[in-house]
Amino acid sequence: MRLIVLAAGIAGLVSLLGTPALIKFLRQHGYSQAIRESTDDVQYPAHEGKVGTPSMGGLAIIGGLLFGYFGTHLLFWEPPTSTGLLALYLTVGLGMVGMADDYLKIFKQRSTGIRARTKLLGQAFVAISFAVMAVQFPDEYGQTPASQAISFLRDLGWGLPLGLFVIWIWLLVTATTNGVNLTDGLDGLASGAALVTFVAYLLMTVWQFNNQCAIDPLDPCYTVRDPLDLGVFAAACAGAVFGFLWWNTSPASIFMGDTGSLALGGAIAALAIMTRTELLLLLLGGLFVVITVSVILQVGSFKLTGKRVFRMAPLHHHFELLGWPEILIVVRFWIIHALMVGLGLTIFYAEWVTT
Repeated sequence: MRLIVLAAGIAGLVSLLGTPALIKFLRQHGYSQAIRESTDDVQYPAHEGKVGTPSMGGLAIIGGLLFGYFGTHLLFWEPPTSTGLLALYLTVGLGMVGMADDYLKIFKQRSTGIRARTKLLGQAFVAISFAVMAVQFPDEYGQTPASQAISFLRDLGWGLPLGLFVIWIWLLVTATTNGVNLTDGLDGLASGAALVTFVAYLLMTVWQFNNQCAIDPLDPCYTVRDPLDLGVFAAACAGAVFGFLWWNTSPASIFMGDTGSLALGGAIAALAIMTRTELLLLLLGGLFVVITVSVILQVGSFKLTGKRVFRMAPLHHHFELLGWPEILIVVRFWIIHALMVGLGLTIFYAEWVTT
């Protein structure tokens, strides 16, 4: 537990104190994201007040995560595990893809960033390379960081061929990162929801560590590789997001940008894959799923019928156009997300006590 508390503390402190320095640097250089403005054909929510707000705040989150994770291992003189390093690889790698997108938004003032195809190719490279490496590096018990079996509360019992496994991980990572990215449209919405998800994974990894088969082989135990280090990673993620959220709540002093949203999506996906709870992510990432579905429904309905389901997608912008205050939307969406995450944790624990 000392490792977990220290990781969260270091990451939170670095992010909390580092974000203002990043804000100052970005403002001094005029690095702010272009804001979409309404036209005669397309109406966007009134975000004129956000003009000039610096973006690329995800750098503070990544910085806090790295300091929290490696600082904890250094202070306790514990070597990082391959599982933890792979989680960092997926997080930072996707954050770099997002950083390229933010670069165009900020320096070239292109509100749409890089081409969607280019972004997807970058995500695919990181996700596929992660998938291949995640089934390497077996420990003394033969366990690898990830399993080729699809999982819900634990592995479902049948493994996928390597090719299908890679495709599955690619789809899961892409869906998660884009879900967080779509949710990042209001001050604090995505970061607050991600914080709740990381706390849930922190609780789950601690439980898995205390009941792992490597220590206590009695059923029902968990075959998760390096659950304690995954807990350190989840704690560092939670701390980094918590520190950043202080500056990202309404009215936001900084946006996380795609650097942050893709990195957070990668971290959540890594935890889902390596804690063997991939399908449970439908609840633990509940708000991100709802937001993504709203976009799918909007696009599908318009292409099939020429009519829109919502005034605007993603869903939070629909409520903005209905006249809801931004802070009201954010808090209510946080509550909905927390309820879904709570249900996910309940199912996770109920499976243990009924087995």
